Amino acid sequence: MTSIVKGGCLCGEIRYEFPREHVLTALHCHCKDCQRVSGSGKVTIVLISSEALTKRGSLNSYTTEGTDGSHVSRGFCPTCGSQVLSNVEELDTVTFIKAGSLDDSSWVQVGTSCWSSSAAHWSPVDSELPAFEKNPDLR
Repeated sequence: MTSIVKGGCLCGEIRYEFPREHVLTALHCHCKDCQRVSGSGKVTIVLISSEALTKRGSLNSYTTEGTDGSHVSRGFCPTCGSQVLSNVEELDTVTFIKAGSLDDSSWVQVGTSCWSSSAAHWSPVDSELPAFEKNPDLR
């Protein structure tokens, strides 16, 4: 039986869903961009196969060049501003879902951390998890 994961933005204008078996992994990202966009020390992200995602509503996006040279588009609700997902141009088969936007995140198991080199001292990398100094190679 397929388990469908659902989520969306704060106001409900953006909704998405995907089959849970399309989850690739989950991680904590401590890069400076994730710190800035979240106002926190890290962002927890669930990586899924892009083809598995169905969404309703139109996201606005903001694209930046990451420290490693990739082009990251962060999708957010035009009404409430909630960040929902991100895409990396150079890795178009994967969508990065913000774990906080899931309706039920109780099943999420974080497997690693990345960008440990820029982790804030007040939000340190989880020492129980493997950590990459920068981005792991997902290609």
